[in-house]
Amino acid sequence: MKSRELALKVLLDIEENNNYSNIAINKHFKNINMNNQDRGLATELIYGVVENKYYLDYIIDKLSKIKCKKMNIYVKILLRMGIYQILLLDSISDYAAVNETVSLVKKYDKRSSGFVNAILRNVIRQKDTIGEVDIKDDTIMYLSTRYSYKPWMIKNWINNFSKEFTEDLLEANNEKPSVYLRTNTLKITRDELIEKLINEGVVCSKVPMVEEAIKVENLKNIENNQLFKDGLFTIQDISSMIVGKVMNPKENSLVLDVCSAPGGKTTHLATLMNNTGQVISRDIFEHKLKLIQSTVDRLGLTNVDVQSFDASILDESSVDKFDYVLSDVPCSGLGIIRRKPEIKYKEKAELKGLPDIQKTILNNASKYVKIGGTLVYSTCTIQDNENIDIINDFLANNSNFTLVPIGEVKVDLDNQENGYLKIYPNIHDIDGFFIAKLKRVR
Repeated sequence: MKSRELALKVLLDIEENNNYSNIAINKHFKNINMNNQDRGLATELIYGVVENKYYLDYIIDKLSKIKCKKMNIYVKILLRMGIYQILLLDSISDYAAVNETVSLVKKYDKRSSGFVNAILRNVIRQKDTIGEVDIKDDTIMYLSTRYSYKPWMIKNWINNFSKEFTEDLLEANNEKPSVYLRTNTLKITRDELIEKLINEGVVCSKVPMVEEAIKVENLKNIENNQLFKDGLFTIQDISSMIVGKVMNPKENSLVLDVCSAPGGKTTHLATLMNNTGQVISRDIFEHKLKLIQSTVDRLGLTNVDVQSFDASILDESSVDKFDYVLSDVPCSGLGIIRRKPEIKYKEKAELKGLPDIQKTILNNASKYVKIGGTLVYSTCTIQDNENIDIINDFLANNSNFTLVPIGEVKVDLDNQENGYLKIYPNIHDIDGFFIAKLKRVR
C-alpha cells in the first residue's frame, strides 16, 4: 500500500470513529511493510490534515459549489490531502499532489475524479491568494478558521490570557512536537545512552531541564529499536518527567499513583527511588494496565505493583498509608494539542463535568497521604478551572494541606515558589501542564 492510501484509511478512521490520530496510526501502521520515508509521508499527511481541517475545508468551500458538509467522505478527505500538499507541504511537487490524489479518487469514487482534479488545479492557479482567510473583522472566527479550532476555545483563551498570548499559543501548537527519551538510569547513564544512539546514527542532545532527558530528531520505528527493547529508555515528554522531579520521592518510600496510565510517571517515580520501596500503580482500564505492566517489565522495575482501581471511589484500606500520592487526573488535554490535534475540535459541553471529577479524585487521593507526606496534583491542560481553581477549592476545604515551594526544577519562576507550575507550549516549548505540590501538615 502506498503512503497516501494509508493516510486516507487512517483519516477515514479518525473522521468516522472519532479516534485519536496516534491510536489510529498505531492500528493501521502495525502490520504494514513500508520504508521509513513512506511511513513519514503518511504520518505527515495524517497530522497535517487533522491539524488544519477547518482551514482546508474553508478553502474547499471557497472553490466548490458543493460544500464540504454535503460531500462524499472519500472526496472530502482526499481534497483536504491534496490541498494540504499543495499549500502547506513544500517537499511535494504540485504535479505529484494532483496526480496521486486524482488516482486515489478514481479508485474510491471514480465519478468525482474530474471534480477533484478541477478543484486542485484551481488551487495551484490561485496559490498566492487562495490561502488567505477573509474574515478579518471577526477575530475569533478568523483565528478559529486560520488555525482550525472550535471558536469557544479561541474565545476562552482571549478572555483568560490575551489576544497576543492566544495567537502566540496557536502558532506554538502548530509546531511539530519534539520527541524526548527518558534514560533508564537503573541500566545506563544518559551519556552512555547518547553514545549508543549516536552510533546508530540518531541525532540527539541533552535537555538541561531534566538530567535524564534526551531530545531525539530522527529515531524511527522506536518500538523495534533494540535499545528500547532492552529497556535502556522510554518515551516521555519533558513536562511529564517534571512531575516525577517535583514529587522527588525518597528511596524505600511507599508511593501511590491513582491514575497511572500509560505509566510514564509511575515508572519514573519507581526509577527515582532506585527500584526500592513500592509504587502502587492504579487505573481502571484493563488494556491500559497491561500497557503499564509491559513498560514496568521492559525497564526491569521490581518495585511497582499494578492494580485495577477506580480513583473516583475512596479506598478505605489506603487511608493515611502513603508517603507520596500522585493525582494526575483526567483533563481536557488542551496543553497537548501538538500531540493530539483532535482535541482542537472538542465541544465545550464534552469538558463541562471534568472539574467535578478532578475534585473527587483529588479529595480521595488526599485521604491516602500520611501526616508529613506529599500530594502532587497534575494535568496536561492550561485551563485554570481544571488547575489552580481546583487547588484553591481543595485548600479552602482541607486546612490540613498546604502548598510547598518547588525547588527541584527551574521552569516557572513566577509561580514555583508558591507551590505550583504553569507550563505553556508557547513559553516553555514543551507540553502545556499544571503541577501543584502539597504537604499534609496534620
